[in-house]
Amino acid sequence: MTAGSRNRKVAVVGVALSDCGRVDEATPYTLHAQAARRALADAGLDRSVVDGFASAGTGVLAPVEVAEYLGLRPTWVDSTSVGGSTWEVMAAHAADAIAAGHANAVLLVYGSTARADIKAGRRTGNLSFGARGPLQFEVPYGHTLIAKYAMAARRHMIEHGTTIEQLAEVAVQARANAALNPEAMFRTPITVDDVLSGPMIADPFTKLHCCIRSDGGAAVLLAAEEYVQDCRTTPIRILGTGEHVSHATMSEWPDFTVSPAAVSGRLAFERAGVRASDIELAEIYDAFTYMTLVTLEDLGFCKKGEGGAFIQSRALPVNTDGGGLSAQHPGMRGLFLLVEAVRQLRGEAGARQVRRPDGELPELAVASGTGGWFCSSGTVVLGRE
Repeated sequence: MTAGSRNRKVAVVGVALSDCGRVDEATPYTLHAQAARRALADAGLDRSVVDGFASAGTGVLAPVEVAEYLGLRPTWVDSTSVGGSTWEVMAAHAADAIAAGHANAVLLVYGSTARADIKAGRRTGNLSFGARGPLQFEVPYGHTLIAKYAMAARRHMIEHGTTIEQLAEVAVQARANAALNPEAMFRTPITVDDVLSGPMIADPFTKLHCCIRSDGGAAVLLAAEEYVQDCRTTPIRILGTGEHVSHATMSEWPDFTVSPAAVSGRLAFERAGVRASDIELAEIYDAFTYMTLVTLEDLGFCKKGEGGAFIQSRALPVNTDGGGLSAQHPGMRGLFLLVEAVRQLRGEAGARQVRRPDGELPELAVASGTGGWFCSSGTVVLGRE
């Protein structure tokens, strides 16, 4: 545990969610604290070991204010904010810092009361990210956040023959997984017809093609190999990471059918020394159904244009907790992907637990987050010791 040690192995030793779903009485800080305490308890470690902290999205001086609220005084800090992929990118930065000896134990925390704030009138539902800088040139054309994703989905349908039924299947499978998850916000099964018959939000997306809005928080504790023996949980190794930023304006996006996961995934798999075919489950950011489909293609689970058929084949367990479409989506959901991947690799997922044909637990998982409107991507490959 010396600051000068190098090339240390890094493991996730604690994961947790705060109260999620409909949480009307909490503040974002409360949810941060709940998740942080639970992740430390999950690991069996005291907060005094935490010398690194990463957070984004709360306060004027994030993560300084959150660290103060949690009683932490870190010597390594990260506030990278690139949308939904923030947490995979932060996990990559934290793993690098621990491996280099710049930190020993890094706590990643997120919490949001997005649903409760709208219900109470403290904010309104945001349709765009504003009209400053380069984005100002798209706002007059009605480029809401949802419209940007809908345009990309329509382009994939035109170029590759992807059908609206295949996109709907993403939502159906997410809800089926959520039905097995007691922490999921929506658990009643749905059908493809249910998805297709819903109110139109942005063509081709009806309501069930879009993520839910919830409250909730999550925390992940990463630690150097020296701490593993003191933990009460099975360590889950960070094997490889990748990050990539693509564009801010739609006019600068070269191909609407290719997401930045095509780069972050390639880097993560190369650094982990594995191939997509080795992965046994995938946790994919799914603010909209198209995100799941195109990310699976770009990570290499199937060829470009074959994402719809791949999803219908159910060849790979995807978003096993129900994802942002059914389980929780309080804003930047990337940290929830890491929590679920770790729980699956530990064998702690209850009725939704993924197992090999021989009944053994999976050994490799991938979590891939997307930020903005396919503006950024972070991919993390995780493996069980």
